[in-house]
Amino acid sequence: MKTWVLKALAVAVAALIAGPAHADGMDYFEAQLKPYFEKPSFVAPAPAFDAKACMAGKSILSIPVSSANPFTANIEKAMAAAAGRVGFKYTVWENQGQSSQWVQGMNAAMNEKASLIDLLAGTDPRVLVPQVRAARAAGIPVVASHYNGKEQSDIVHKYADADVPIDYFKAGALLVDWAVVHTKGDMNALVLISSGALSTDSMVAGIDAELKHCDHCKTKVLNFPVVDWGTRITPNVQSALLSDPTVNYIIVIYDSMSQFVVPAVIAANATERVKMDAFNGTPFVLGLLQDGKIQMDIGENLDWIGDALLDAEMRILCKLPQVRDPKIPFYIFDSHNAEDAGKPPQLSKGYGAAYVEGYEKLWKLK
Repeated sequence: MKTWVLKALAVAVAALIAGPAHADGMDYFEAQLKPYFEKPSFVAPAPAFDAKACMAGKSILSIPVSSANPFTANIEKAMAAAAGRVGFKYTVWENQGQSSQWVQGMNAAMNEKASLIDLLAGTDPRVLVPQVRAARAAGIPVVASHYNGKEQSDIVHKYADADVPIDYFKAGALLVDWAVVHTKGDMNALVLISSGALSTDSMVAGIDAELKHCDHCKTKVLNFPVVDWGTRITPNVQSALLSDPTVNYIIVIYDSMSQFVVPAVIAANATERVKMDAFNGTPFVLGLLQDGKIQMDIGENLDWIGDALLDAEMRILCKLPQVRDPKIPFYIFDSHNAEDAGKPPQLSKGYGAAYVEGYEKLWKLK
C-alpha cells in the first residue's frame, strides 16, 4: 500500500480512539474502506474464450437510458471500441431518455435482426414488457446492463433475459463507512437519493445496512427525481442545513448531484462543518474534489465498465454460462490521489491499466 494511504489510515485510527462507542468499533469502518485505496487489479469474471471466432457475424444494438447523459454516452463509446477490437457490429440507439424512444429502439433492433439487445444503465425493461416478449419470440436476448445491484438479479430476470449487475449495495455502504470515519463516529448526515431506479434501491439498502454498525449515526433522506436536480436540490439542501446546525455530512449517491449541493453548502455558511462524499467518479466532480469542495468520490472506470459489460453479453451470444459478477471494481478518490485523474480530470484516468491486457487475454486477442 502507498505510504500516504498508510499514514492516512494511521492518523484516522488515532484520531478516532477517543470517539463515541459503536456497535462494531471504528476498526470495522476502516477495514471496509482499506481495499479501495489500492489501484484496481484485473480479476477475470469467467474463463477465457475466443471472442473473435464466436462473435463472427453477430451484432448487438444498445439502447442507453439517454444519449444526453455523459456517463452512459462514454460507456457506449467504450463498448463500441471493444466491439471494434473483437470485430463485430455494435450499434447505439440514440435517444433523449423517453420510454417511447426506447420502444422505437427495440423495434429497430428486431427489424435489423440484431443478435442481442443491450439496455444500458437505466433503460428499464419493466416498461418494455411487450417489446421484450417480442424480441424473445424472435430469438433475440434482452440484457439489462449496469442497471441493478447484484442482489437484484432475480427481479430483473422477470423482465429481461439476463443482467450485468454492479455492486451498488457496496457503493452505498462505502459512502457510510467514509462519512463515519471522517466524523469520528458522530455522523449526522443528509443522504441525497433519486428514487425510481433499481440502482437507487440497492444503494439505499447498502446505506441502511451499514448504518446498523454505528450507534451514534443519524441521517435524514432527501429525495430528488433527476428532472428536479437543477431546481430543487440547492434550496432544499440549504434549508436542511440551516434548520439543523448539527448536520456534519452529506452523502450523495450519484455524484452529478453534487454540482447543486456545493452552492447550498456555501449559501448556508456550512463549508467548515459540512463535508461530502459521492459515487461515480464523474470527471467534473473529481474536479470539485481537487478544489476541496467535496472530500471523496468512489470512482468507476467507464472503459473498464464497457469491456466488462460487453464480455458478459458476448458470453451469452456464445452460449457460455452467464456472468453473475462482472468484477467491475471501485476505487476511492480523495485529496491524496485526485490529481491522478488528470488536471482537469479525464474519463477513466487514474485507475491503472490492468484491465486492458486482462480483457485482451480473456478474449484471446493476443
